[in-house]
Amino acid sequence: MSDKRDMSQNSKDEQLESFRVNDKGKKLTTNQGLKMSEDEFSLKVGERGPTIMEDFHFREKLTHFDHERIPERMVHARGFAAHGEFQLYESMSKYTKAKFLQEPSKKTPVFVRFSTVNGSKGSADTVRDARGFATKFYTEEGNYDLVANNIPVFFIQDGIKFPDLVHSFKPEPDNDIPQASTAHDTFWDFVANNQESAHMIMWIMSDRAIPRSFRMMEGFGVHTFRFVNDKGKAHFVKFHWKPLLGTHSLVWDEAQKLAGVDPDFHRNDLSHAIENGFYPEFELGVQILAEEDEFKLGFDILDATKIWPEEDIPVKIIGKMTLNQNVDNFFAETEQVAFHPGHVVPGIDFTNDPLLQGRLFSYLDTQLIRLGGPNFHELPINRPVVPFHNNQRDGYGRQTINQGKVAYHRNSMWGNTPAPVSEEKGGYKNYQEKVEGRKIRARSESFTDHFSQATLFWNSMSPAEKKHIIDAFSFELGKVDSISVRQQVVDMFANVSLKLAVAVAENIGVRPPKGRGSNITKASPALSQENTIFKAKTRKVAVILTNGFPGPEVKYVLDRFVAVGMVLEIIGENLGVVEGTSGVSYNVDYTFLTADSVLFDAVYMINGSRKSQKFNKDAAYFIDEAFSHYKPIGATHEGRKWLEVNQLIGKPGVVMKDDLKIFADEFIQAVASHRFWNRAV
Repeated sequence: MSDKRDMSQNSKDEQLESFRVNDKGKKLTTNQGLKMSEDEFSLKVGERGPTIMEDFHFREKLTHFDHERIPERMVHARGFAAHGEFQLYESMSKYTKAKFLQEPSKKTPVFVRFSTVNGSKGSADTVRDARGFATKFYTEEGNYDLVANNIPVFFIQDGIKFPDLVHSFKPEPDNDIPQASTAHDTFWDFVANNQESAHMIMWIMSDRAIPRSFRMMEGFGVHTFRFVNDKGKAHFVKFHWKPLLGTHSLVWDEAQKLAGVDPDFHRNDLSHAIENGFYPEFELGVQILAEEDEFKLGFDILDATKIWPEEDIPVKIIGKMTLNQNVDNFFAETEQVAFHPGHVVPGIDFTNDPLLQGRLFSYLDTQLIRLGGPNFHELPINRPVVPFHNNQRDGYGRQTINQGKVAYHRNSMWGNTPAPVSEEKGGYKNYQEKVEGRKIRARSESFTDHFSQATLFWNSMSPAEKKHIIDAFSFELGKVDSISVRQQVVDMFANVSLKLAVAVAENIGVRPPKGRGSNITKASPALSQENTIFKAKTRKVAVILTNGFPGPEVKYVLDRFVAVGMVLEIIGENLGVVEGTSGVSYNVDYTFLTADSVLFDAVYMINGSRKSQKFNKDAAYFIDEAFSHYKPIGATHEGRKWLEVNQLIGKPGVVMKDDLKIFADEFIQAVASHRFWNRAV
């Protein structure tokens, strides 16, 4: 029996050996064995022209990548969504003929899916990552998808490199580790050897990559698109979503702990906000650039690694989106929704951005395998609010029952219908742009500046934000085993900031970089979260309360908090009801067994337990951890002794007043301030 088992195992090993391939040191070929002379650039008409369908290598590479995972999305697998509506502030007819951007009185239904990019469906919400912010507008002209991120730039400049990027940041293929993290060798090796990623990396290492909430993060269309008006006049445009609650983030230690305490933290936050009537609101803004100014910004506007600084081209706020309804079924809606940058309406068109050109192929191709075929548009969440008529038939998941014999164009039996619609009557017509040049795999020289805007971002950060970026680099690179890769990355980012690179080098044990740093001094205040909106509304406050609290006085304070929209949750000794004087009582939402300070934005301490030493110890730890995460802390009545025990009296963001009106006002302001970075912890 043993010999047979050994023979069987040997035979299996021999069988598997014929399939094992080690690509190290080999020359690049297609899957057909054709040696390729270029793998960096898609085939275009001229250096700045569009990618052409003839590019068999690009299509093979992207098609294989798009079909690598089933059934979840290859990227953006972990998502959460909500329904809502969009309403325009003013007509944009001067710039675009898109009907949903014409009448301020009209409301357009929307569906928004937020997501992480890197992790699987089972990963945590609060990992360091870019976030997807995809919006489907159900317009009278068909569906328009604004497929955005919470970061305005991207890692790469050409869609042909997207499979390489994602392969680098996904779990390493030999052991499938780590999950939902870029803190490993292959990602940073990619960064060091693809330096166009420098600007995006600065954003990823910043607080933007660990948002406090989906409700408190910006969205960006990333690419340069076109608006086209009814006279055929075009303008370049970039899209922005601006949260009315401001743009805020977690701190890294808090984000890591939340991944264990509540891996669904962002999902719960969005769902509960909508359930409680705190509808998330985002204003839509556009940056508009005349075609004749295309080359006046000092960088190539087709480069997806570049922003248009808001101080140079202001964001014009044109409307507001309100999310007011949770989904009824997660799978049917959130999982089956299919976004595609190519879902446009008349008045919105593309540019020759080579990353956008790649996405226009990739998204549709991906839906074919993820949703089982070409009829994903018939799923309820994807169906337009207007009827569709064409000669497409059959296929997996077909729901439409097409009548008649005709399914081709041109025809006489049905009077050549379904018939094309003229542009004058609302038919989509691509913008006519002159394109000429040799078929070439290359990138324009205007795409070669990889560091100036990365430095702009660094210069724009507050001291606290800069410290967080240094800490993020140090954490990520500290997880990289290869000393060579660590050194390469530090040397690379010396081109962004020598101060940044030297600090990181010291933390991760490599040589200080030899570069001279950057001589760019320009900053953009719009890039710093220190310059965002600050509100107490919807902030979640832990109220630590036990029996015997002074009822009327505490009720006065809590009512003041509720009046400004703060969300209060009571932490007590036991679940049930906590009783105060004068018949005032509150339901207990949590005990310290089920609540952690990382779940809250602030803490209000009123009293403690006269019986339980463990409760008092847990309360002291709870407050201390909130303090270490720079959060506001308030105390009245007996709760003030915890500030003494934890030696917090007089520290920034710690509020303690005898006058309850003054206390309430100051604590509300402290909660609105989000964090107190000048606090010594």
